Amino acid sequence: MSHDIRLKPDLRHVLHGVIPPIALPFDAQGALVRHALRPQLDLIVQAGANGVVAGGSTGEGHTLSDAEFIDAMTDAYEATDGRIPFLAGLIVNSTIQAIRRTRALEGMKLTALQVTPVHYLFKPDDKATIEHFRTIWEETGVPIIIYNVIPWNYLSVDLMLRIMDEVPGVIGMKQSSGDLKSLSDLLLNHKAPNVVLSGIDALLYPGFALGMHGAISALTSAVPGPVVKLQGMVREGRHDEARALHFHLNRLWNTLPHEILPGCVKYIQHLQGLPLYHPRAPMVGPDAALRARIADALAPVLAA
Repeated sequence: MSHDIRLKPDLRHVLHGVIPPIALPFDAQGALVRHALRPQLDLIVQAGANGVVAGGSTGEGHTLSDAEFIDAMTDAYEATDGRIPFLAGLIVNSTIQAIRRTRALEGMKLTALQVTPVHYLFKPDDKATIEHFRTIWEETGVPIIIYNVIPWNYLSVDLMLRIMDEVPGVIGMKQSSGDLKSLSDLLLNHKAPNVVLSGIDALLYPGFALGMHGAISALTSAVPGPVVKLQGMVREGRHDEARALHFHLNRLWNTLPHEILPGCVKYIQHLQGLPLYHPRAPMVGPDAALRARIADALAPVLAA
């Protein structure tokens, strides 16, 4: 891929707002259901979302083989059909694996990669982490969003700012720990044209109020329309309405066990008319009692 490694792409006009992660469709045996994503992408686009990510945590991207990754990205890209920006998620444990997966998507118009730090037991030091992101950029030429989500390997605010300063292709980050101060520090100290995104579902309203550039989170996938509405309320200064919707979303979020979150997201999508797909074992979907609680908590969100 041709690119100039000296330049930092300015994608602030593209990577903003609500960018839902796609929930990948699996059958009861755990097989990827091919060519089944169009209804979900239609829901996301019609809700007014500003982009999509395929292969993230909500999409169970960590479970995909290399071949399944290509199939899933192909299906998602085709279902997106150029209507909104498309980001590919990489949850991998080596630099070369990230490069190989990105190169396998040659021909797709990727807005950016969403890349986690490595997530297995061994944690690289700061220098090795910087070189990991630098090498992915230099070898692929695709702009990178750091996906700061790995509990074993959370990157500090200072390290993320350093990576964005030192690696031209790292254009921003998604902060996914439940820490509003870290998000605030990133907004305070980042430099243009970097973008600061959040994956903190319980803090979408205060994040938008602080001025975060966008959100990529489970609730943006489960209920994209209400989250788009929330951001619009904040942008228009309608904070009483925004707080009321925030608390409805907060109550829904509190209903969803994190251990089976992708399965819950798929069930919420099903309650809005999409086919019901399964999470991959050993993850399970919500049982009957949890389904009833989810439906009760979802109703005021959709009605707001």
